[in-house]
Amino acid sequence: MKLKRLLGAVVTLGAAIAATSSMAWDNPANRYENAYKQYTDAACPLPADKIEHFVYFSRDREAIRDHAFLSSNRFTGAQIMYVWRQLEPTEGQYDFSLIQSDIDYLTKHGKRLFIQLQDASFSPEYKPVPDYLVKDEYGGGVTAQRSDDGAVEGWVAKRWNARVQARFAALLAALGKQFDGVVEGINLQETAIGVTPETDSSFTPDKYVAALKTNMQAMKAAFPTSTTMLYANFMPGEWLPWEDKGYLRGIYEFGDKIGVGMGAPDLMYKKKGQLNHALAMMHEGKFTVPLGIAVQDGNYVGETGSTNIVAKRLNLVPSLHAFAQDFLKVGYMFWVNQEPYFEEDVLPCFSAKKG
Repeated sequence: MKLKRLLGAVVTLGAAIAATSSMAWDNPANRYENAYKQYTDAACPLPADKIEHFVYFSRDREAIRDHAFLSSNRFTGAQIMYVWRQLEPTEGQYDFSLIQSDIDYLTKHGKRLFIQLQDASFSPEYKPVPDYLVKDEYGGGVTAQRSDDGAVEGWVAKRWNARVQARFAALLAALGKQFDGVVEGINLQETAIGVTPETDSSFTPDKYVAALKTNMQAMKAAFPTSTTMLYANFMPGEWLPWEDKGYLRGIYEFGDKIGVGMGAPDLMYKKKGQLNHALAMMHEGKFTVPLGIAVQDGNYVGETGSTNIVAKRLNLVPSLHAFAQDFLKVGYMFWVNQEPYFEEDVLPCFSAKKG
């Protein structure tokens, strides 16, 4: 997404309104900026709750072996990312052995698996789709995710291409046939992508919205029993609250209609971007589907995607938990296995038994 350009327009608009108004301007983008403050007094150990807590291992599936979370009553299981190209090495031929191996291991320890299905990458060197898709008949299969200056930051499957959608639905159907009711759930990656009609002529925001709904329906059909979830955080072509075309709101409403849970990466309760998009959707909506929030790299120190190690820090785990439980009312939390934070901040807070 062209966030810098959008944010620049927002700043310009705000300055213009403030300059021409004789009254103090009630900036709608600030409506939740202080919401987190009511949770700053939360402390460890965390009180008993009804949230299903999972530890997120990304693609580092081997890290679940002998991990400390296995002995904690508060964690339901592990969330692990599996890549499309990994699961379908050749067209129509599936290899789910890694998933089955992880299920078997977790089951021995009384834990469950939550699948995150990867069809987008954040590495210029890694295309997450099978090689057979990268052909003209599939429109190339993938397209580059680009930064504001045009640099390639990763790749994403052409979710809006009908033939790609069909192959993705076939993958979901095969996964569901083997694992529906066996795994706790499955979620699709975030909706935010670095693609515009200028960088890919086959793409439009409206096509993208329709494609996401198609994939959500395919996932629900494949997994009628296990929890299904889409990480819906930002949508190309809009920026809330300034440019609201109903894209993100429509996705949340559609998920509730068909029984697909809604979630989001990055529990950043001080960031306007998150507060005005996914976090606002969760807080303001009334849902019959489960909601989920992921505490990802950097979130333990209030950052996004950071690998910095902050030695002297405030433990944010209690306030993150309280915010998610009370303000967002989630049914699932996914805590990233980022050290030293997971061992030093998360585990000590989860010493109390599950309610």
